[in-house]
Amino acid sequence: MCIVYILHSESLDKFYIGHTCEDIKERIRKHLIDHKGFTTRSKDWKLMYTEDFETKSEAYAREREIKKWKSKKRVKRLIDNDE
Repeated sequence: MCIVYILHSESLDKFYIGHTCEDIKERIRKHLIDHKGFTTRSKDWKLMYTEDFETKSEAYAREREIKKWKSKKRVKRLIDNDE
């Protein structure tokens, strides 16, 4: 089982979209500790949305689809279950 997830940082007013095939709590913990990457810019990331997939390739395809939107409003609609 793999998950597409969306995190939000209130301080940055930014979304982060990713996928994982590991425990989602562990993945978020890794985002919140010091590492290289986009999420190091803030420590207030909160899980806003998840979607489950059977395979890693399905989850990755959905992640890429959401990222292609390049629209904060559309991501917010997805989170609010309107998309």
